[in-house]
Amino acid sequence: QVQLVESGGGLVQAGGSLRLSCVRSGSAFSFNHMGWYRQAPGKQRELVALITSVGSTNYGDSVKGRFTISRDNAKNTVYLQMNSLKPEDTAVYYCKSERFGNIYWGQGTQVTVSS
Repeated sequence: QVQLVESGGGLVQAGGSLRLSCVRSGSAFSFNHMGWYRQAPGKQRELVALITSVGSTNYGDSVKGRFTISRDNAKNTVYLQMNSLKPEDTAVYYCKSERFGNIYWGQGTQVTVSS
């Protein structure tokens, strides 16, 4: 049974930083594409950042230059370093893993940025 568990969310002032972590249980973590998505109240879930199994990355336009996604295959963990946070970054952040169409989501972690 695959599970994704996010951590690291919280309340931060605008301009501050947070680092989110997502641990994936199960085997073959290194073969999975991993991603972070977010959903603000009343809005659709949107892509924040992706990292492929070979380490290629892609970012949503609103976070480019501020957020960095990385992975540690030895720890089955993907990270999201978030700098220069803005109030509009406030959302529930979800971790996703995907391989050959098999998709799993975490339960989400709340990030709140105060102005």
